[in-house]
Amino acid sequence: MKVMLPSLALALLCLLRAGAEVPVQLDFKTEKFAGTWHLAAAASDCPVFLKMKDGMKSSTATVSFTPEGNLSMKLLWPMLDNCQKFDLLFQQSGQAGHYTGRSAPEKRDLRVVETDYSSFAIVYQSHQNGPEPSISLQLFLRAWDPSPELLQKFKQLFSSVGLTEDMMVILPKSGECKEGTGSMHGP
Repeated sequence: MKVMLPSLALALLCLLRAGAEVPVQLDFKTEKFAGTWHLAAAASDCPVFLKMKDGMKSSTATVSFTPEGNLSMKLLWPMLDNCQKFDLLFQQSGQAGHYTGRSAPEKRDLRVVETDYSSFAIVYQSHQNGPEPSISLQLFLRAWDPSPELLQKFKQLFSSVGLTEDMMVILPKSGECKEGTGSMHGP
């Protein structure tokens, strides 16, 4: 599956340091993880992300799983006055909660690090498109309201993978992108 991503989505999806071992949620349950998530915060060492992070807004991700166990993610991303839609597919790596994606010359790695399924998920992604890999950690919420305790947990996790606070952004809630409309709707 060939995926073309503009720089904003690349900024979000930039990912991994070679050789880093990042844990995956124990006993990951795909049926509980599926559904709608809102991106509330992200941290990344990706140069594109770092240039654009202060102008980014929250996106909505709808996660589902194929019968083969692959992860499908549909992102609705608010842009200036419209919404962009991105369809991503990650293949199961053999361990539930760990997925990979390859479309020459890119390599992607996605790991659900921690989730309670009902309110939050912390997702680690790595991306390599050329000689320099990049990583990101993303905080997804079911409902929009990142608690101070959850943000603190997120900060502790991103520092453990080598990211720093100046690489982080808490994304403001944006107007709702409605699938299929290509337009923004107010909160």
